[in-house]
Amino acid sequence: MINPLRGMKDLIFEDSQKFVHIVTTAIKIAKNYGYTYIETPILEETALFKRSVGESSDIVGKEMYQFIDKGANDVCMRPEGTAGIVRAFISNKLDRQDATHRFYYYGPMFRYERPQKGRLRSFHQFGCESFAEASVYEDFTIISMVSDIFDALGIRYNLEINSLGDNACMPDYKEKLIAFLESKKESLCSDCNRRIVTNPVRVLDCKNESCKTILKDAPKLIDNLCDSCRDDLDRLCQLLSEHKITYTINTNLVRGLDYYTKSAFEFVSTEVGAQSAIAGGGRYDKLVEFLGGKSTPAIGFALGIERIMDLVELPEQKREGLYLGTLDTTALPLLLQIAKEKRAVQKVYVEYEQKSLKSHLKSADKLGYLKACIIGENELKDKTVWVKDLQSKEEQHISLDVF
Repeated sequence: MINPLRGMKDLIFEDSQKFVHIVTTAIKIAKNYGYTYIETPILEETALFKRSVGESSDIVGKEMYQFIDKGANDVCMRPEGTAGIVRAFISNKLDRQDATHRFYYYGPMFRYERPQKGRLRSFHQFGCESFAEASVYEDFTIISMVSDIFDALGIRYNLEINSLGDNACMPDYKEKLIAFLESKKESLCSDCNRRIVTNPVRVLDCKNESCKTILKDAPKLIDNLCDSCRDDLDRLCQLLSEHKITYTINTNLVRGLDYYTKSAFEFVSTEVGAQSAIAGGGRYDKLVEFLGGKSTPAIGFALGIERIMDLVELPEQKREGLYLGTLDTTALPLLLQIAKEKRAVQKVYVEYEQKSLKSHLKSADKLGYLKACIIGENELKDKTVWVKDLQSKEEQHISLDVF
């Protein structure tokens, strides 16, 4: 027997129903916010992710499904969605248009990490990316959209926000942070020591408990913001409060990818075991230019579908559709013709096997159909269909002419 690869799983039955419910709910809300669908390839050049996500990130350093294809191209399966969307934005010359573009996407991502609950090697994300809108009002709006999605799915969350500064304030802050980290490097873990050189701000995201204790005394970026970044953060906080979206400022929130600037946010839940991020995002105003496009402000988010599956309850399934069955196999061609016509407007199931009326009703009930429609010898003779509404229990014979 061949089983799925480690860290990968099939989505069937209730999991697949939850997946569809999550995605359809998120799509409906994203469309209401003016977003349109975009699909990008699962396979991209490795250079795309090394340049955008960052060589210092764990994704690039440890977790990418990377290989050389038959054309000697260095490629990898996408570990996240934003880089590919930005690549598509540039490839399709949208950066040359004087217009705002807003996209939503969903699909599989791949990371070669240690599988655990809510973290698989093949997983799915739903996300949105907004281009060419620099206003902090867009930051608020995209956070509001995530909030609406979780509210619609009945998921409780805590929102954490921070500002990662920009080119005006980040360099000076990095110097202060590196000086602090260098003074503590003997007490910090190996990952932190590596990041002091590659990306010191990422040290603030360390999950090691002893490091977290040391980093409490580290200089805070929020205390070193320039006037512009401070004003944007203050305005974002004001907007969230005015719209009754509860939040906390987490001064150590830096996100795991190198491309973020200014606003960063995470939605976290305590209902998936240890407190864990179920969605996150932020502003990345320099990434389009960095990947070869025209300078374009941008902001986005992604939510992990597998992360929230256990938090979602499926809505009550209403009975729907027709179950067609026969007591006489000579009626089967007629059932197939009825099914072809009815499927234009509703769900129809055809049972090919001749069964007793009791067996047909039991099957129709188990499958959740609204009406059981049965044709036997008498119905064939009278050109009628016997119909039972499995919800109201009403029974009647209906002429084929009007059925």
